[in-house]
Amino acid sequence: MKTLLELSGVSVSFDGFKAINNLSFQIGEPELRAVIGPNGAGKTTFMDIITGKTRPDEGRVSWGEAGISLLGLSESRIAREGIGRKFQKPTVFEAQTVRENLALALKNPRGPLDVLFYRGTVEAAARIEDIAARTGLEDCLKRPASELSHGQKQWLEIGMLLAQEPRLLLVDEPAAGMTPAEREKTTAMLVEAAKTRAVVVVEHDMEFVRRLNCKVTVLNEGSVLAEGSLDHVTRNERVIDVYLGR
Repeated sequence: MKTLLELSGVSVSFDGFKAINNLSFQIGEPELRAVIGPNGAGKTTFMDIITGKTRPDEGRVSWGEAGISLLGLSESRIAREGIGRKFQKPTVFEAQTVRENLALALKNPRGPLDVLFYRGTVEAAARIEDIAARTGLEDCLKRPASELSHGQKQWLEIGMLLAQEPRLLLVDEPAAGMTPAEREKTTAMLVEAAKTRAVVVVEHDMEFVRRLNCKVTVLNEGSVLAEGSLDHVTRNERVIDVYLGR
């Protein structure tokens, strides 16, 4: 498995507080990874650095086969490089139908001639049907997004990210506020997505992490405290002390 993304020696401070402290992390393609840790461990800042929202004070962030630096690239350029992020609260176009939301997200050629001669209607329709099937929304395509349940909105947002064909998907607390049935479906969706790309899931729900059945990275005070299977990291004395409690 080739390395897709690598952070090495990354640090960032806000008003003297070190949110990320000499952090090193790498993920391959395809791979599914869970990132856990106490509040304030640096999980959100870690994602902010990868997506260009926060620029670190030091360290390297390398991407892809050519190992290009993501530092200094704009958020939109990083997204075009193939990094998609799903925030905790779903951001979908409420007034548009599920089909329209997915159509807006589709990765299409963007040049002026491409737009003029875009013959992708049949192809795009097929892609939308495929993504709807993969996210369990095939029966909701004509419904406005505002009518969807919380869980379905989360799936629509995952679908919109998949429509952009990212190589790395960053997903923030997907299980929050979901019913047990929705959580099970979300697990299957992320496991399936990770067969063809890298997927990083930041999550508090240990049961959800266990079902993902993947390598786990534990962050604490802005650096990696432990890494390995969930059983391995939950037996680690330091992880028990700072995160799991006795």
